[in-house]
Amino acid sequence: MKEIFGEFAHVSDKDPSFAVAVGSVVVFSSIYPWGENDATICTRAYVVTDVEVTLEFARYLLRENDSMRFGAFGLDDDDDVFFEHTIVGSSADKSELKASVMAVVVTADRYDDEIIARWGGQRAIDRTK
Repeated sequence: MKEIFGEFAHVSDKDPSFAVAVGSVVVFSSIYPWGENDATICTRAYVVTDVEVTLEFARYLLRENDSMRFGAFGLDDDDDVFFEHTIVGSSADKSELKASVMAVVVTADRYDDEIIARWGGQRAIDRTK
Protein backbone atom coordinates (compact mmCIF):
# COMPACT_ATOMS: atom_id res chain seq x y z
CA MET A 1 0.00 0.00 0.00
CA LYS A 2 2.86 2.37 0.77
CA GLU A 3 4.37 1.64 -2.66
CA ILE A 4 1.06 2.33 -4.38
CA PHE A 5 -0.30 5.27 -2.36
CA GLY A 6 2.81 6.70 -0.72
CA GLU A 7 2.12 9.27 2.01
CA PHE A 8 -1.64 8.74 1.69
CA ALA A 9 -1.32 5.21 3.13
CA HIS A 10 -1.18 4.59 6.87
CA VAL A 11 -0.32 1.19 8.33
CA SER A 12 -2.11 -0.03 11.45
CA ASP A 13 0.01 -1.10 14.41
CA LYS A 14 -2.79 -3.29 15.79
CA ASP A 15 -3.78 -5.60 12.94
CA PRO A 16 -3.05 -6.32 9.29
CA SER A 17 -4.84 -3.27 7.89
CA PHE A 18 -4.18 0.00 6.12
CA ALA A 19 -5.98 3.30 5.75
CA VAL A 20 -5.74 5.45 2.65
CA ALA A 21 -7.03 9.03 2.64
CA VAL A 22 -7.90 10.48 -0.75
CA GLY A 23 -9.80 13.76 -0.82
CA SER A 24 -12.89 13.49 1.36
CA VAL A 25 -12.75 9.70 1.54
CA VAL A 26 -10.85 7.40 3.88
CA VAL A 27 -10.74 3.73 2.93
CA PHE A 28 -9.69 0.89 5.19
CA SER A 29 -8.15 -2.24 3.70
CA SER A 30 -8.06 -5.21 6.05
CA ILE A 31 -6.60 -8.66 5.52
CA TYR A 32 -8.61 -11.63 6.75
CA PRO A 33 -7.71 -15.34 6.74
CA TRP A 34 -9.58 -17.39 4.17
CA GLY A 35 -9.21 -21.14 4.53
CA GLU A 36 -5.89 -22.61 5.56
CA ASN A 37 -3.58 -21.02 3.00
CA ASP A 38 -5.17 -17.84 1.72
CA ALA A 39 -6.58 -14.49 2.72
CA THR A 40 -8.93 -11.82 1.45
CA ILE A 41 -8.27 -8.10 1.21
CA CYS A 42 -11.43 -6.22 2.06
CA THR A 43 -11.50 -2.49 1.32
CA ARG A 44 -14.29 -0.42 2.90
CA ALA A 45 -15.14 3.27 2.98
CA TYR A 46 -17.87 4.75 5.09
CA VAL A 47 -19.99 6.94 2.86
CA VAL A 48 -22.70 8.48 5.07
CA THR A 49 -23.44 8.35 8.79
CA ASP A 50 -26.42 9.47 10.86
CA VAL A 51 -28.89 8.79 8.06
CA GLU A 52 -32.39 7.39 8.51
CA VAL A 53 -32.63 4.13 6.59
CA THR A 54 -36.09 4.25 5.08
CA LEU A 55 -37.51 1.60 2.77
CA GLU A 56 -37.01 3.98 -0.16
CA PHE A 57 -33.36 4.53 0.77
CA ALA A 58 -32.68 0.81 1.24
CA ARG A 59 -34.22 0.09 -2.17
CA TYR A 60 -32.06 2.81 -3.69
CA LEU A 61 -28.88 1.23 -2.30
CA LEU A 62 -29.88 -2.24 -3.46
CA ARG A 63 -30.70 -1.00 -6.95
CA GLU A 64 -27.40 0.84 -7.13
CA ASN A 65 -25.64 -2.39 -6.12
CA ASP A 66 -27.15 -4.01 -9.20
CA SER A 67 -25.22 -1.61 -11.43
CA MET A 68 -21.88 -1.83 -9.61
CA ARG A 69 -18.97 -3.45 -11.38
CA PHE A 70 -16.80 -3.58 -8.27
CA GLY A 71 -18.19 -3.75 -4.75
CA ALA A 72 -21.49 -3.05 -3.05
CA PHE A 73 -23.16 -0.80 -0.52
CA GLY A 74 -23.95 -2.09 2.93
CA LEU A 75 -25.11 -0.97 6.36
CA ASP A 76 -23.26 -1.60 9.61
CA ASP A 77 -24.88 -2.20 13.02
CA ASP A 78 -25.37 1.57 13.46
CA ASP A 79 -27.02 1.92 10.02
CA ASP A 80 -24.00 3.81 8.70
CA VAL A 81 -23.63 3.37 4.94
CA PHE A 82 -20.40 1.90 3.59
CA PHE A 83 -19.12 0.77 0.22
CA GLU A 84 -16.92 -2.33 0.15
CA HIS A 85 -14.97 -4.47 -2.29
CA THR A 86 -13.03 -7.68 -1.56
CA ILE A 87 -10.32 -9.46 -3.53
CA VAL A 88 -8.47 -12.75 -3.02
CA GLY A 89 -5.08 -12.21 -1.44
CA SER A 90 -3.09 -15.00 -3.12
CA SER A 91 -3.92 -13.81 -6.62
CA ALA A 92 -3.82 -10.05 -6.00
CA ASP A 93 -1.08 -7.97 -7.53
CA LYS A 94 -0.35 -4.26 -7.15
CA SER A 95 -2.57 -3.20 -10.05
CA GLU A 96 -5.53 -5.23 -8.77
CA LEU A 97 -5.11 -3.88 -5.24
CA LYS A 98 -4.91 -0.31 -6.55
CA ALA A 99 -8.00 -0.85 -8.74
CA SER A 100 -9.93 -2.25 -5.78
CA VAL A 101 -9.01 0.64 -3.48
CA MET A 102 -9.69 3.26 -6.13
CA ALA A 103 -13.06 1.73 -7.01
CA VAL A 104 -14.08 2.15 -3.37
CA VAL A 105 -12.66 5.69 -3.17
CA VAL A 106 -14.34 6.88 -6.36
CA THR A 107 -17.68 5.30 -5.50
CA ALA A 108 -17.78 6.66 -1.94
CA ASP A 109 -16.83 10.13 -3.18
CA ARG A 110 -19.44 10.02 -5.93
CA TYR A 111 -22.33 8.96 -3.71
CA ASP A 112 -21.81 10.78 -0.40
CA ASP A 113 -23.16 14.17 -1.50
CA GLU A 114 -26.03 12.65 -3.49
CA ILE A 115 -27.20 10.53 -0.56
CA ILE A 116 -26.99 13.45 1.87
CA ALA A 117 -28.95 15.70 -0.49
CA ARG A 118 -31.76 13.12 -0.80
CA TRP A 119 -31.83 11.43 2.63
CA GLY A 120 -29.77 13.53 5.02
CA GLY A 121 -26.95 12.42 7.25
CA GLN A 122 -23.35 13.51 6.98
CA ARG A 123 -20.25 12.40 5.17
CA ALA A 124 -18.26 9.93 7.22
CA ILE A 125 -15.14 12.10 6.98
CA ASP A 126 -17.02 15.04 8.53
CA ARG A 127 -18.08 12.91 11.49
CA THR A 128 -14.48 12.10 12.36
CA LYS A 129 -13.31 15.74 12.36
